[in-house]
Amino acid sequence: MAIVHKIGRRKTAVARVYLQEGNGEIFVNGRELKEYFTTGVLQYKVEQPLTITGTKGKYNVDIKVFGGGITGQAEAIRLGISRALCEVDTDFRGQLKPEGLLTRDPRMVERKKFGQKKARKRFQFSKR
Repeated sequence: MAIVHKIGRRKTAVARVYLQEGNGEIFVNGRELKEYFTTGVLQYKVEQPLTITGTKGKYNVDIKVFGGGITGQAEAIRLGISRALCEVDTDFRGQLKPEGLLTRDPRMVERKKFGQKKARKRFQFSKR
């Protein structure tokens, strides 16, 4: 199997995922997964597609990720891994789609408007 390259995005985070057959090593920006994402929740999010399809330990995943925060990066990686697994075997699509792992989350930060403190918060109204 050749290297499969897919991109995942979430908010302003962009993850480039390179998937190839191996022994289950996951590297994020040259560091191990547990070293880059220190919380268990984020590690679970990254490994979720591999766990659902039962391919944990079968593929080496090399990830380059930039932009956004750690949660957005983890979810961008999750989407990228899901897309890569679907290219490896189309049967995985039936397992990943009901879990919502193939859908790009469209929610973005709303822009700040002029004349307001934040996107929706107004300055305090004064009658007198």
